[in-house]
Amino acid sequence: MFSTNASESSAKAQSAPSGDKRREELQDLKTKLHREVVNRVDVDLLVKIDNEAARREVAKLVWEIINENNHPLNVSEKRLIVDEVVNSTFGLGPLEPLLQDRTIDEIMVNGPRCVYIERKGKIIRTDVVFKDDNHLRHVINRIVSRVGRRIDEASPMVDARLPDGSRVNAIIPPLALDGAAVCIRRFKAQPLTTKDLVDYGSISAEMLAILQTAVKAKMNILVAGGTGSGKTTLLNVLSSFIPTDERIVTIEDAAELQLQQPHVIRLETRPSNIEGKGLVTQRDLVKNSLRMRPDRIVVGEVRGAEALDMLQAMNTGHDGSITTVHSNSPRDGLYRIETMVLMSSANMIPAVITRQIASAIQMVVFIRRFSDGQRRVESISEVTGMEGTVVSMQEIASYVQRGIGPDGKCVGDFQLRAVKPKFLERARSLGIQLPSHFNTAITGNGHAAGVRS
Repeated sequence: MFSTNASESSAKAQSAPSGDKRREELQDLKTKLHREVVNRVDVDLLVKIDNEAARREVAKLVWEIINENNHPLNVSEKRLIVDEVVNSTFGLGPLEPLLQDRTIDEIMVNGPRCVYIERKGKIIRTDVVFKDDNHLRHVINRIVSRVGRRIDEASPMVDARLPDGSRVNAIIPPLALDGAAVCIRRFKAQPLTTKDLVDYGSISAEMLAILQTAVKAKMNILVAGGTGSGKTTLLNVLSSFIPTDERIVTIEDAAELQLQQPHVIRLETRPSNIEGKGLVTQRDLVKNSLRMRPDRIVVGEVRGAEALDMLQAMNTGHDGSITTVHSNSPRDGLYRIETMVLMSSANMIPAVITRQIASAIQMVVFIRRFSDGQRRVESISEVTGMEGTVVSMQEIASYVQRGIGPDGKCVGDFQLRAVKPKFLERARSLGIQLPSHFNTAITGNGHAAGVRS
């Protein structure tokens, strides 16, 4: 089917095309080889029993086809072709090598010819390409079909997840003008621990102890930050402080939280079907969760009308709830909550909403991705009540940047403010053992302890 005569082979070997032309030839060959594999074996059956043995069988078959037809490839090209045909058969094609690289935090596909990755907070362009937009669309369809979702012209945007929990967002034409675009947010096979965050310089041990005490004392916590700042990672770490004997209900658009407790109920929204029916929103799930006897409600992110129901849950006995929100500062996080409540069409005046927020949210943790790519907890603030029509807050701890070092890394300190958190009394009343450094780190005489980052 793919025979090449000796003169053609010799001519190709002599010309040895390189660069884009050579990549296009290899892409064409991969497509032909994949088509031949589909013709020779029952690929649908193989995919259902996807394992190492099945992958080895397909790899053996591809080697046989290449050798039968004397394709002008060197050994490294043959190995590359075999790996990519196997990945196209079972996995996500050209993206598979990137997904297997655990140092990559994010994969961004901007059309079939442009793929970027994020590694250690820095964005880098790769040489990964798809054959064409149809090839990319095929990979997207494979991703979303695994979780029972769809993407087409009637529904050209989708949130999904990979089997390893990585979050996927895809958008296709006509909304994406330059071809389909995909963003894959990777998650560690093993969730980051508190020790990892301290070792990476994302937070100090003293600040972590403050958050641990706040979670155990059932403070309602809002984690705020920009896109890609590490809100979900921090939320996972905070949730690890929840006692194992409590019933937790998690609510997400696309399930990505990795809670380790044994008693966790995971809820996920559902898009409407092709007839436009069956839509289940986060607001619906928040309302339903109140009937599920939760000790804690953890909302992956509030971004709409569910903010009102979340506030009401926090104000009606569901202490210790945690959620995240996109914002540029701790106070902006509260403003965004207020705006989303107004968007819910509730007949509430702003002053009433502000009082609801001041009563419901007791702590705001702000995390930021700095210019060196490092994510750091920049501020821990406690909501102390109302001053007139404004929510009053006091900062308990923060990261203070001093400058940029010669290696491009941010230089600064984690500092504890000279204030006594109000929730310490609540923690004591609940019998929670306070960390010893609470008595030494915060001196109460106008000085704060600093930890070099």
